[in-house]
Amino acid sequence: MLAGLFATGRLSGLITLYGIKNCDTVKKARQWLDLHGIEYRFHDFRADGLAPKTVAGWLQELGWESLVNRRSTSWKALDEATREGMDNSSALAAIMAQPTLIKRPLLDTGHERFTGFSAASYQAIFSKHTL
Repeated sequence: MLAGLFATGRLSGLITLYGIKNCDTVKKARQWLDLHGIEYRFHDFRADGLAPKTVAGWLQELGWESLVNRRSTSWKALDEATREGMDNSSALAAIMAQPTLIKRPLLDTGHERFTGFSAASYQAIFSKHTL
């Protein structure tokens, strides 16, 4: 059913899933997209890198509080002063130094960006985009 929404090909190639390939949550998101016939490109933070301009755009749209995974080991490894003084500017520097700070996966539909994964949230995301 969801694949039909994207059958025109107008969104084909515009959807990008960002993450790291060995992350269990990223694997679940990829399986969900595959199961629903949704074409996407996978961008691995570690293998493909990240452009500062891209991350700055995410920070502007989502804010550092939504983009940074404060439950991750990468966050916990930051010194206390860095964690307590975090803002969009310092988050950009921290993410560029340690991309695994980003809450995974990050889904870019071409229209909006979303962090994290649940089947229910992806169902809602892809059901609301009618072509």
